[in-house]
Amino acid sequence: MPPHPREPLDRRRFLLLSGLAGLTAACGADRSRRPSAATSVPLSRPGAPARLPLHADVPPVADGRSPEKGGKLKLLNYAEYISPDVCKRFGKAHGVEVEVTTFTTMDEMIAKLRTAGESFDVCFPTPDVISKITVGKLLQPLNAGYLPNLSNVWPQLRNPFYDQGAQYTVPYNAYTTGVGYRADRVSSVPANGYDLLWDPAYKGKAYVLDDAREGLAMAMLRKGITDVNTEDPAKIRQAGGWLAELIALTNVKVGISAYQLVAEGQATVHHCWSGDMVNAQSYLPKGVKADVLGYWYPAGGAGLVGTDTIAIPRTAAKPVLAHMFLDHLLDPAVAQENFSFTGYQPALSAITPEKMVGDGFVTEQLRSTIVTPEVYARGLQLLAISPPAEAIWNDAWSAFKAGR
Repeated sequence: MPPHPREPLDRRRFLLLSGLAGLTAACGADRSRRPSAATSVPLSRPGAPARLPLHADVPPVADGRSPEKGGKLKLLNYAEYISPDVCKRFGKAHGVEVEVTTFTTMDEMIAKLRTAGESFDVCFPTPDVISKITVGKLLQPLNAGYLPNLSNVWPQLRNPFYDQGAQYTVPYNAYTTGVGYRADRVSSVPANGYDLLWDPAYKGKAYVLDDAREGLAMAMLRKGITDVNTEDPAKIRQAGGWLAELIALTNVKVGISAYQLVAEGQATVHHCWSGDMVNAQSYLPKGVKADVLGYWYPAGGAGLVGTDTIAIPRTAAKPVLAHMFLDHLLDPAVAQENFSFTGYQPALSAITPEKMVGDGFVTEQLRSTIVTPEVYARGLQLLAISPPAEAIWNDAWSAFKAGR
């Protein structure tokens, strides 16, 4: 198995938690479903996409320019979320040093983009903040003429609901949320794989992701409720009650290290992200084969999916080279190398379950960790909700954790 990040779940946990944090101070708009009175830009939803605004004073880089030379190409990213080798190779080819400045939350990223005197060439925003930071004029529009590899991206993400026309972003990685397990200790996986977490046979060895939205949404999906962005207090609290059943049934624990706990056998079943089980192959004890790892995601049904993106800040000192770097990451060979480091899959047509199994990148048992355009299309996404609803979700989660 190729190299991988040392703590991949820290990055993912921050991604999801930052989706709950208010951006009022950063961008002057709330997170409600309604259009912002100040900007008239609604939050995008898959069934109701919104086109992001363009600004006359923030034009895209002009056609036909040569890439900037020398100095540093400055990236703003989560820690351990891009391959150092991929960065070094690009830097060597273009005569620059690729420097990565890290952050832990979207609020921190936005604060760095807004800091006077700071300049970054590439950043990695999550879809839930893109509308806010484009309204705040923190990103520059992309010039697709510098991005020939955009054709390698899944068709639906060339025109994503969160950025119609891909005006400001290109996709980085895609993932699903399911249940990872030790196949040598689970005799059979039920049709509803979430039931594994409620099975008393795994008492003391069952874990739920330590994240309010992910945990409560999983409980809803187990019962066939697909409105994972509900603001109905009764439905949210009911989901909390379903999670509370796990306390007596399996003495459930919460965690963010499925890649390690399942691999080492401390967890038999673990609610997790698909990238966790890709990474888990590298955490297996010596002599333990990767086919002991399994990952369940609803086949043919609707489970949780998500994506990350890449963008160019308004203040980029090297905007042409930044475009070339984005295009570099959309090259299938480069993207697969980066995948081997992060464990999170590029949303490119060349990355298929058949290829990843055939290349030995994942085992047949982990085929379901590889996201396809079809899985993404029918998937559900955790999106921004209003502050009052956010508080109810967090209260329900806190009550569950307090009862453990």
